Amino acid sequence: MDDFVRNTLFKWGLAEWVEKFKDEEINAQSLYYLDDREIDNLITKAGPRVIFKNNLKRLKGKQEHAEAADVVQEEQSSNQGPTVFFQQCEQEHEEAADVVQVLPSTSSKGKRKSDLQAESLKCSPAAKRRCDSDTKILSEVKSIMKQIKDDINDKEELGAFIKNKISDLEIDKRELVGVFGRSGAGKSSLINAIIDEKNLLPTGSISACTSVVIKVEANTRSLKYEAEIEFIKKEEWHDELWSLKTYKKGDDDYRDMVKKLSALYGEEWRDKSPKNLIEPKYFKNIPEFLASKRKSLSCDTAQELSQKLRIYTKGGPKQEDGYTAPQWFWPLVKSVTVRVPHNELLQHVTLVDLPGNGDRNKSRNEMWKQIVVDCSTVWIVAEITRAASEVEAWEILKSAHGLIGNGGQCQQIHFICTKSDPADDRVPKNKEAKEEVMNEFQELSEQFSDKGFKVFTLSADEFLKRKRVKEDDNEIPKLQDFLQNLNDCHSETVNYVNGAYGILSLIEGARCSKAGVGKADDVCKVLEKNMREQLDQVKRAVDEAMKDFEQCLTEGVKNSKTSEEKLKFFLDRDQEPSFFKTLEAVVWKYGIHQTKKGEQINLNTVLASCLTDSIDEEFRKTFPNDVKGGSFNGVISRFSLDTKSLIQKYQDVKLQLIFLQTEEDKIKAKLNKIILKGKKIIYNSLTETIEKNMKKCYEDARKISGTDALKKMRKTIETHVSSNRNMYEDAKKTMMKKMNILMTIICKELEETMDHSIKHSLKASALSESLPDVSEHLETVQQHYSEVKRSQEGEMTSQ
Repeated sequence: MDDFVRNTLFKWGLAEWVEKFKDEEINAQSLYYLDDREIDNLITKAGPRVIFKNNLKRLKGKQEHAEAADVVQEEQSSNQGPTVFFQQCEQEHEEAADVVQVLPSTSSKGKRKSDLQAESLKCSPAAKRRCDSDTKILSEVKSIMKQIKDDINDKEELGAFIKNKISDLEIDKRELVGVFGRSGAGKSSLINAIIDEKNLLPTGSISACTSVVIKVEANTRSLKYEAEIEFIKKEEWHDELWSLKTYKKGDDDYRDMVKKLSALYGEEWRDKSPKNLIEPKYFKNIPEFLASKRKSLSCDTAQELSQKLRIYTKGGPKQEDGYTAPQWFWPLVKSVTVRVPHNELLQHVTLVDLPGNGDRNKSRNEMWKQIVVDCSTVWIVAEITRAASEVEAWEILKSAHGLIGNGGQCQQIHFICTKSDPADDRVPKNKEAKEEVMNEFQELSEQFSDKGFKVFTLSADEFLKRKRVKEDDNEIPKLQDFLQNLNDCHSETVNYVNGAYGILSLIEGARCSKAGVGKADDVCKVLEKNMREQLDQVKRAVDEAMKDFEQCLTEGVKNSKTSEEKLKFFLDRDQEPSFFKTLEAVVWKYGIHQTKKGEQINLNTVLASCLTDSIDEEFRKTFPNDVKGGSFNGVISRFSLDTKSLIQKYQDVKLQLIFLQTEEDKIKAKLNKIILKGKKIIYNSLTETIEKNMKKCYEDARKISGTDALKKMRKTIETHVSSNRNMYEDAKKTMMKKMNILMTIICKELEETMDHSIKHSLKASALSESLPDVSEHLETVQQHYSEVKRSQEGEMTSQ
């Protein structure tokens, strides 16, 4: 059996039959000669057999047997091991959408999971049928477009244009779900239970919790359990080693650094200088760290991978189960990405186990922040017995509201109460816990909408042990359903088929156009006029938003005293015995610190609050995190060249106008992504500007020691703020500048994309001699287009 057959079976969603094909020695050449009787013997189940026969029929129709060797070579060149895959995975998720049936993952012993447990990962029968239908359609349409792309001559202008449009169809949908909570709250157990992998992430009350971000997603190219480990830079570790000299013994930062050093060096670090501790001999077991490369691990089972990952995530000097290691490398790790084979809940979703913020390491802290702003959903995890009073859980919400709200893209917040007691009266206890959490959440109503807030109660351990549970008792199945909906392939299918339908319409319209040059020019003039009018509406809406923001920010600058009063309230806590140590930690971490009790401190957001508070409401209306709501009061979603009415009037260029219709949909989807990314940059620029201004203040405060150090440190901060009130005006100007940049990008993208498409679609007949005949493909895709549109309209009606 060769790579071509193996990869082909994976693409068709038939991975469970790989061993059978291997046993029968089926290779690329013999694959093309299989008859019905042989296929029946190879694939004994009717469903997979039908899928295989249909895909094989299309494969034979597209390529002659003599091309098989070339295909093998192409497939092999795209499968060059995990290292290449890890480097390219964020751009190359298109193959995941080709899978039409997912093979259930295996247990840690390599055996199929029980039917009862596998059942818990399934969505409703109706949703499953729709998803299977969508994926089958998507696979067929992608196959058609690949063939068309291969047949197009890109040496001509129109051909190059069409090829680029086909390439642009590939859009990866990946949702980030951020999982927060204090160490020991049950985050790892929750993730293991949700994705039905009992032994994947290490669990238990392991003492040395680190700042390592752990991402969990699907492995779509292998049946292996794989991990990719990203290290901090060597220079960053060198700086951390030197920073030990600045700490006072007994302080939290000193104790944390000692844990790191003891984990990596044992007791040897105590009589060594930072220069000695960076010597290569200490890193001989992780040469990737010194070479600034990522380390890859590959295992057959989840349990095996979990064992290997221990030294890179947390631990030392001794685990609760007695596990020890000569060296623990977690102090050097920035993030770990774990990939699970063929887990349908992770196809388009990444679960991210996030530690608390305020890390001393700059790159780790920046990664944490970037992931948080990109999370579409946030899970706050707390033990059910203390959920409503869990300080750290609520501090996370309060401190991160800017990053997951206006400064991010979070649409839903789930508060997950873990370790639900399996007692007879559990249901009323669960209900009581939910009510307490909801009441606590009401106090945050100004920062968050309760529209996307839900509370879940569950026991991960019980779910994994009992296999089948009642949803009223244990709501893990509800969270699995939620992830299944995030993975819903319907929108991806609609977008791809819609775009493919437009491109094929353009090709066929250009090849068989009956319109004369004069008529094409007339249509162009109408379209260009419509575009100018629509662009004017967009510009007016953006201008109005900018004026509103400037007015709000001007008021915010005037109210800067409110921020300074909040700062004073923090600095006046000098009666607290440990406040001096807290303030020291704050200035050493440039204004950001998380205390051992879970309190999240960020002086930069405190000072910027006069500005963020002034625009929060207007910002939410202008840039809703739910992009379907429409940015700038829906002006982007309303953008239209009125191609529908033009089709009735200009039948000779109907196909070209259909292409322009689909181009409108694509550019609006693209702009929504640009706006979502841009609005994060715009909103967060307020705090970032304040942070830059405060940097020197923090550095000056670091130097203070001796008698009255606390008083002098407070005075330094207060004096800097009072003498630098122009930082609020600077923050306002920076935000407005970035807002203007976004406006320019929006208008430029709209105008250039649609103008380019108009000219190529309606002035292309003279350039279309070499275009292939796609009439049959167009008919097929048109049928699929009608089918997915009906399904989409039915879905919208039901909502």
